[in-house]
Amino acid sequence: MISKEDEKLLAVLKHNARASISDLARILDLSRSTVQTRIARLEQSGVIKGYSVDYGDDYIASLVSAHVSIKVRQKLTAKTNAELKHISQVSALYAISGEYDLIAIVQAQSTEQLSHILDDIGNLDGVERTNSSVILETKFKR
Repeated sequence: MISKEDEKLLAVLKHNARASISDLARILDLSRSTVQTRIARLEQSGVIKGYSVDYGDDYIASLVSAHVSIKVRQKLTAKTNAELKHISQVSALYAISGEYDLIAIVQAQSTEQLSHILDDIGNLDGVERTNSSVILETKFKR
């Protein structure tokens, strides 16, 4: 379990993962060494897995995004998942129920790049077929 103080630290880090130890200590009214110790403990215990970049709304809006449903040969599922993980434009991969086995969220710089990525996905070992839906507009996101 994590403490209430750890929860506060995580909330501040979630809002700004680049905040300095000094800033975190000031915001949380803790000493720098206490903050450093808490962060190290949270990292070692696996609560904090890493730090990432959130793209700005304007940049996201400039990308062409698509949901790609993927039917996979069952014996090659693990291999296909690993190969999809190596395609940097695949931002998320979900296992689903129904006619298809996976849904990949693909983000590309252009429709031309998206077309090439879709070809690459379709040519992976284990992929039987795909069905793509380009996202035209995001109405809301939570």
